[in-house]
Amino acid sequence: MKNIKLAVAAVMLSTLSFGSMAAELVTSAPDNQQKIGVISATGSTNLTSLESQLSEKAELAGAKSFRITSTSGQNNLHGTAVIYN
Repeated sequence: MKNIKLAVAAVMLSTLSFGSMAAELVTSAPDNQQKIGVISATGSTNLTSLESQLSEKAELAGAKSFRITSTSGQNNLHGTAVIYN
């Protein structure tokens, strides 16, 4: 029983530390980082969810930050972003 509690605590703590490593949205290219690629997302119904989708993709790509470069659409939004590391 004690081992299960320790395992659950370890999982919770590791999840918290990964959450703090999220990619940061920036408004211009960071001086101390290099462009590592471009990501895109489609299917959002509002700008907040589109930004969340792009943030998640940037984080999965290992980016430290991302800059949204374009958005288009009305009820089915599409967006692109440059990712930096």
